[in-house]
Amino acid sequence: MVAAIFLMAGGMKLVMPIEMMAMPVALPGWFLRFIGVAEVLGAIGLIVPSATRIRPGLTALAACGLIIIMLGATGVTLLGGGGGQALGPAVIGGLLVTLAHGRTRRAPIAPRRATGKAADSRPGHADAVTASA
Repeated sequence: MVAAIFLMAGGMKLVMPIEMMAMPVALPGWFLRFIGVAEVLGAIGLIVPSATRIRPGLTALAACGLIIIMLGATGVTLLGGGGGQALGPAVIGGLLVTLAHGRTRRAPIAPRRATGKAADSRPGHADAVTASA
């Protein structure tokens, strides 16, 4: 759900003309495009590592990167005079904090286990130690 929010928000920042992205605080067009790319990549980072179980620790790192973006979004919204509107990015940031904590401490996802002889015969690999014992 959070990934879908960032995929849509980032995608919009990438495809919309700069003139249509009026914000309370004027930001350069290149910066808005950069944030769009970061949001799309962050959304991918929230899903792909955990779904494939290849380097699932990257999910928490993606969440931390998006937390930084949400802190900035909350600050920009507050500077623009939108006290009530700053609640949205703050809540999404809180969800990301929960996600990062959950994926590192509460319910980490185990990485995919290597299969095949080439992976098992590496020196120091857990299966190689077990097989030789």
